[in-house]
Amino acid sequence: MFTDYTGKRQQMVRQQLIERGIHDSRVIEAFRKVPRHLFLDEALWPQAYDDHPLPIGEKQTISQPYIVALMTEALQLTGKERILEVGTGSGYQAAILAELADEVYSIERIPPLAKRARKVLDSLKYANIIIRIGDGTNGLKEFSPY
Repeated sequence: MFTDYTGKRQQMVRQQLIERGIHDSRVIEAFRKVPRHLFLDEALWPQAYDDHPLPIGEKQTISQPYIVALMTEALQLTGKERILEVGTGSGYQAAILAELADEVYSIERIPPLAKRARKVLDSLKYANIIIRIGDGTNGLKEFSPY
């Protein structure tokens, strides 16, 4: 059965982001572009654009879309930033940030999550995201400042 995930993504943007007060046009466009379902196990794809967190394995979750949008909009990105993300998780937030900034550096302490995120991000051709495995307590000093 074919599911129109593009349509579901556009509906998510309209109902969960715009109607709830997300105004930054660049943030809205990033959410229109990034396919959230690809960052999840295929069994969860039908729920990918619902406004709630979903499991990504290793007892971790992908945050609900509205929260990701709210946090992203609060950054007030201009497009020239170098960003440090602590906790790569699925890689979805990194993809959103990569649409809005020059460089994204992400550190993940759980190797299977980092590897899966890298695979998805590579398949989507994100060349401006660097993922490292490790404890993010001290960031990634070799790439600072952020």
